[in-house]
Amino acid sequence: MTTLIIGLIVFLGVHSISNVAPGWRDRCAAAMGEKAWQGLYAVIALVGLVLVVRGYGIARQTPMLVYVSPGWLRDTAIVLLAPVFPLLLAAYLPGKIRAAVRNNPMLVATKLWAAAHLLANGALADIVLFGSFLAWGAFTRISLKFRTPRPVPTLPASTANDAIALIGGLALYFAFIYGAHLWLIGMPITFA
Repeated sequence: MTTLIIGLIVFLGVHSISNVAPGWRDRCAAAMGEKAWQGLYAVIALVGLVLVVRGYGIARQTPMLVYVSPGWLRDTAIVLLAPVFPLLLAAYLPGKIRAAVRNNPMLVATKLWAAAHLLANGALADIVLFGSFLAWGAFTRISLKFRTPRPVPTLPASTANDAIALIGGLALYFAFIYGAHLWLIGMPITFA
């Protein structure tokens, strides 16, 4: 569990710099240069992500069960996950979907992903992992009320972007439901 917690601190910590210290972030980026800052940020985030994945994998080997979700709640979680991939794609494909979620589709996707997984999984490692991402998402959403969000590089705006995000996102969703989750994460998705 220690590796998971350290990974979450590193990964979510670096992703929280603009939330808690935007001025410091801007000064560092100006001193280093924006590209160097982004490179350092990416390396730190990658280290955190590797620690999260490794730590979660280790913690799953000896699960400490806190609660058992009923089958209907696991099915509800699967339904809640349907918009996650379209929202992730919409973050980089400006259109009506992105505008409808106040230009924060990735943040909404992260919170949905975390909440759905908390509904379906009751081991301590699950609560730590998904609860941390849900708390970070809520904190980030609140912080956006007090600061200007950083621009996200996107493709040019197009009327086709919503269709691409929706069709591509749902294709990814069904790929995960029917095999990619097992292949990538090592856990099958089961229906009640």
